Amino acid sequence: MSLTDVKVRNAKTTDKQLKLFDGDGLFLLVTPSGGKRWRFKYRFGGKEKLLALGTYPEISLAEARDRLHRARKQIAEGIDPGEVRKAQKLAKEQDENIFEVVALEWHAKHTPTWTPRYAELTLTRLKKNVFPWIGNRPVVELKAPDLLMVLHRIESRGALVTAHRIRSICSQIFRYAIATGRAERDPASDLRGALPPVKPKHFAAVTEPEKAAGLLRAIDGYQGSFIVKCALQLAPLFFVRPGELRQAEWAEIDLDQAEWNIPAEKMKMRQPHLVPLAHQAVEILRQLYPLTGNGRYVFPSPRTDKRPMSNNAILSALRRMGIEKEEMSGHGFRAMARTILDEVLQVRPDFIEHQLGHAVRDPNGRAYNRTAHLAERRKMMQTWADYLDGLKAGAKVIPLRKVV
Repeated sequence: MSLTDVKVRNAKTTDKQLKLFDGDGLFLLVTPSGGKRWRFKYRFGGKEKLLALGTYPEISLAEARDRLHRARKQIAEGIDPGEVRKAQKLAKEQDENIFEVVALEWHAKHTPTWTPRYAELTLTRLKKNVFPWIGNRPVVELKAPDLLMVLHRIESRGALVTAHRIRSICSQIFRYAIATGRAERDPASDLRGALPPVKPKHFAAVTEPEKAAGLLRAIDGYQGSFIVKCALQLAPLFFVRPGELRQAEWAEIDLDQAEWNIPAEKMKMRQPHLVPLAHQAVEILRQLYPLTGNGRYVFPSPRTDKRPMSNNAILSALRRMGIEKEEMSGHGFRAMARTILDEVLQVRPDFIEHQLGHAVRDPNGRAYNRTAHLAERRKMMQTWADYLDGLKAGAKVIPLRKVV
């Protein structure tokens, strides 16, 4: 007799496997552990074979019969459904092992630890430069010459820096493939030295006190947007990276405590960072608060307060003031602070590096935390702000010895 839904649902387990037949080779295998599995017994090429059709209750009796019907139709057409199943499984495994799939899996795994901008940039680089050429190749089959072809294509259009970065990204993907059992080695590691070295390109910066004085006076005289002017005035006082400055949020700033706490996801080193605020910085922020304090960002876009100002806002303002790109960049305020704090104010280098958000370690090799040497850094930031005020005023600023 054929099975019914009630019979299938009420099938009891025994100490041995139990087969409940439905007809046309379909039966339900009930295991001692309580599992219920649909099976199709058939003959093909003179041999008896068995095909798994799924488990109950995920696959109902009606669905099992439908799968049986499709399998029997394949047999009638001279096709072995078991071989079809093997081919489908192999194709799926191959799809899971191609470079693009592995790369996207690697990208998804690391995205939570990256800034949104870096995650988007990394994926764009792969889609534009790598996937069209080797994306559909099994990762285990890729060799150094295959990747070198991709890198040479990038280099040929004058993007040598991108080529080096792509090699580094691909190396991380190959190492992930090794860790997940889909590759045996990293061919990108064989390409060290295969590309011409990148000549170091330093960000333009004003590092002489006399020139810095002129720059600061020009900023104070800026006639453009008040929001951009405040960002320009705060850039030398904070000396954070341009992206960190423009994405500053009011929720991160405590004006009463005179602190700006930048979360780890916004920092290049993925460590939370604390910026002590000199009273000059607090004053500028208090002037700006009535204008942008009701929104998320300290320096919102002029088009919408849902986004921060653009990457080019400060650069464009510098150019409008007549300051050429060879003279000063957004990153240049960091170099200006590092140089003058060290050479003129003679601040301890590790205090400076820590405030720059660099990876500074103590004598035992441990990374300093966000509040390390906070008292000294507070003093340094106030001394630095006072020094800049003196430069703008045209006072003769005497180098201080051992400020902190």
